[in-house]
Amino acid sequence: MFKKLYPKEEWDSAYAPEYERLYENGFRGIIFDIDNTLVEHGVPANDKAIALVDKLRRMGFSVCFLSNNDKPRVSEFCKPMDAVYIYKAGKPKYKGYEAAMKLIGTTKAQTVSVGDQIFTDMWGANRAGIYTVLVKPVGKKEELQIVLKRYLEKIVLFFYRKSKKKGK
Repeated sequence: MFKKLYPKEEWDSAYAPEYERLYENGFRGIIFDIDNTLVEHGVPANDKAIALVDKLRRMGFSVCFLSNNDKPRVSEFCKPMDAVYIYKAGKPKYKGYEAAMKLIGTTKAQTVSVGDQIFTDMWGANRAGIYTVLVKPVGKKEELQIVLKRYLEKIVLFFYRKSKKKGK
């Protein structure tokens, strides 16, 4: 019932050392959410985010940022990294993911999406046929609608983790 919402993997952080394994498995593009995935909501790109993108590029990854936020927020975040991006992406619609793959020149089989929300990031990327990684939110402060969605996410995650234990 919830399978379109399930991530393929869960990480504690978008800064986890798992990217080497992904690269070895043939992935070449990463689509990142921004707010609460890499930085707290509304915060500019910090040294940690900039260093991660630099490291990923040196490894051979292409990176695109996909956000439901407005152009000023997304463009200012991406500017220090000279990164490509899509704003007002309309997640969980899959068209933003397809546009992101076109921007970075990857296929579905070569692309990973990393985000902190099930009902936007995971659902949208799964609908687009992209490998999904769910990370824990960076910050505690969130807008009311996201706080409410987090309660529903707990239900989805309960069934996801239960299905993983059963090996499904």
